[in-house]
Amino acid sequence: MNAPVSITRKNSVCPHDCPSACALEVEVLDNQTIGRVYGSKAQTYTAGVICAKVARYAERNHHPDRLLYPLKRTGPKGSGQFTRVSWDEAMAEIAQRLLTIEAEHGSEAIWPYSYAGTMGLVNRDGIKRLTHVKKYSGFYSSICINLAWPGYLAGTGKMMGPDPREMALSDCVVIWGTNAVATQVNVMTHAIRARKERGAKIVAIDIYRTPTLDQADLALIVKPGTDGALAVAVMHVLFRDGLVDREYLINSTDYTNEFEQHLKSKTPEWAASITGLTVAEIEAFAHLVGEKKRTYFRLGYGFSRQRNGSVNMHAASCIASVTGAWQYEGGGAFHNNGAIYHWRKSLIEGLDAVDKSIRQLDQSQIGRVLTGDNDALRGGGPVKALFIQSTNPMSVAPEQTLVKQGFAREDLFTVVHEQFMTDTAKMADFVLPATMFTEHDDLYQGGGHQYLGLGPKLIDPPGECRSNHDVICDIAHRVGAEHEGFGMTSRAIIDWTLQKSKWGTLEELEVKGYIDAQPAFEEAHFRKGFAWPDGKFRFKPDWPNVPFGGGRPSGPIEDIPTYPDHWAVSEKVTREYPFRLATSPARNYLNSTFSETATSKMREGEPTVLIQPDDANQHQIVDQSYVALFNARGTVRLKAKHFDGIKRGVLVAESIWPNSAYADGNGINTLVGADSPAPFGGAAFHDNSVGLRAL
Repeated sequence: MNAPVSITRKNSVCPHDCPSACALEVEVLDNQTIGRVYGSKAQTYTAGVICAKVARYAERNHHPDRLLYPLKRTGPKGSGQFTRVSWDEAMAEIAQRLLTIEAEHGSEAIWPYSYAGTMGLVNRDGIKRLTHVKKYSGFYSSICINLAWPGYLAGTGKMMGPDPREMALSDCVVIWGTNAVATQVNVMTHAIRARKERGAKIVAIDIYRTPTLDQADLALIVKPGTDGALAVAVMHVLFRDGLVDREYLINSTDYTNEFEQHLKSKTPEWAASITGLTVAEIEAFAHLVGEKKRTYFRLGYGFSRQRNGSVNMHAASCIASVTGAWQYEGGGAFHNNGAIYHWRKSLIEGLDAVDKSIRQLDQSQIGRVLTGDNDALRGGGPVKALFIQSTNPMSVAPEQTLVKQGFAREDLFTVVHEQFMTDTAKMADFVLPATMFTEHDDLYQGGGHQYLGLGPKLIDPPGECRSNHDVICDIAHRVGAEHEGFGMTSRAIIDWTLQKSKWGTLEELEVKGYIDAQPAFEEAHFRKGFAWPDGKFRFKPDWPNVPFGGGRPSGPIEDIPTYPDHWAVSEKVTREYPFRLATSPARNYLNSTFSETATSKMREGEPTVLIQPDDANQHQIVDQSYVALFNARGTVRLKAKHFDGIKRGVLVAESIWPNSAYADGNGINTLVGADSPAPFGGAAFHDNSVGLRAL
């Protein structure tokens, strides 16, 4: 008779690119195996609740298709033909190729390219240390926050806000621009608690009917890119009907009569014609937030993935200042808590080695960079080598046609450190096997909450998988990069970072598991002033000087409206391209992650585009039939699904599938542009004009 398996639960943190950064309890079955994953009840934002895909993480951790050994390409690029080699053989050749390229073309011909496949500070950001020390081309991060953060900062001056747990203490929770049921389940935990315990109302605003809207008391479906129009119309009603807090406006904002006059023409009728909402819906929303002072605006990333996203984000945040909601527990506006952690990441990132003369290449424009666009190359020479960690640009980057052309270059040397044979890994000259979060030590912070946490190594990695940190240190040694961080273990770096950031020691964090970094109420609610020299919330932003760290102004920044408004710079619909396409998140995938697991694939089915039934009938699109979406950037073929929870003229394609899931191998980001919107660039994933035809 077999002895029973001894199961212990150990603390960790979800490593994926999600504001929830959930605190986890992981079943450890033995030194190589995990079981079920649970949300930690001890960490009060996670509150014991996590998404289903992470709960079944063992399916991914122990997947039979994981990369286990270093591979060297033996066939044409993209053929998938590789042979196993030793780590020493792989790293020796990689280092020699990088040194040769540096000698022949200069250090900027090498571009380390990474993103948020892990949100662990050490394993995500250590690649920056190598970049800075070797003076390789810099990486201008632009895919996620550039069209969101500046809009919030434009008003508050600092990236923080009311404790997200205060949603449970609200009388109204406005979930705007995020499908929290699918992508931030903990938001729903606290919002629904407010409903049950306080009778709070939940408002959800999005461009289509999501499971989050299904749970709302007031569900508002707007046309893409029109959130700013809704916000200013709401403020029009608040002023018109005497629902503003004038004392707060005078004492805590840059309010002038000019701002109030600006809103006079922004009527619900005006906004209805832009947003697709009814006048009654706009009026109801305005009166709800005006009468319930404890209104918590939870502002997500979705509505900001438009070319006018920063303006929209700012406009939405302004409502809380017009009503004075910031003054109350359970009130105010929140987007991200990035500024509360006051990290000293100089050791992790090698900030002491930064050379500001080195060019910064735009993450979103990798297709343009690799195909020789002079502007994208910042006037410099071509990129001859890529070293890629924690991202999958062959699926997730905009302008996929150019991305594919670039990766196919015979003169481009590409190394990919990955967990699975992704579309990007298939294009590599060397593929190196990477650990998962249960197999290395790292340090995490919450964007959507206020906790920092430790994710310790729980099990041994399978095969010959190595962590990002270990691989970066190995390469650094072989290419002559000298820095203190390259000689330290990840645990030593975590301990140094904690101590220098005034968060104690690694030993102390191992005992606690998590640290609640939430600032005091007065600070988090800006009761002592917003983070501008005059202490006032800004309705009239100084856009070029918004404190978006490391950001460089781009696009028509001089054309941004002076005050909150509808800024009509979305990609234009035309007779040829009459539909607005958004590429929204799926419930069972996270970007391109989890698309390899059987359960997630089964639940998502296949690539699908949602279309309003009247639009479908007009274009003779039968439900569950196949269609082509197209614009000047390319063509994508996928299944159409009739869906009445969407405005006419709008299409939504959920999830990022592997290219092989599409009939012609073209993923949805084939249709997405990579221009650089004001004020600081970014990728407008939900702002695409496309045509549609039946197949």
